[in-house]
Amino acid sequence: MSEKDQVRQEDMSFEEAMKQLEQIVEKLEEGDVPLEKAITYYQDGMKLSKVCNDKLNNVEKQMQQIMNDQGEFESFSVEEEE
Repeated sequence: MSEKDQVRQEDMSFEEAMKQLEQIVEKLEEGDVPLEKAITYYQDGMKLSKVCNDKLNNVEKQMQQIMNDQGEFESFSVEEEE
């Protein structure tokens, strides 16, 4: 994947990156992909996975501080359900 494609990936939305990642997974799951193409799909998928992870981490950092009614920041954390 070229540097131009990498910049384009970083500029895409989380939803766009996830959609492309899902398409790659579907192609790989079909199993009739030549080895060389499968490696390329895998590499592209890993790059898209990183884009998604970076975007999620960025949102998590933004959510850790939410402004209260007085205009002051207060700590915010999301608790996972078990």
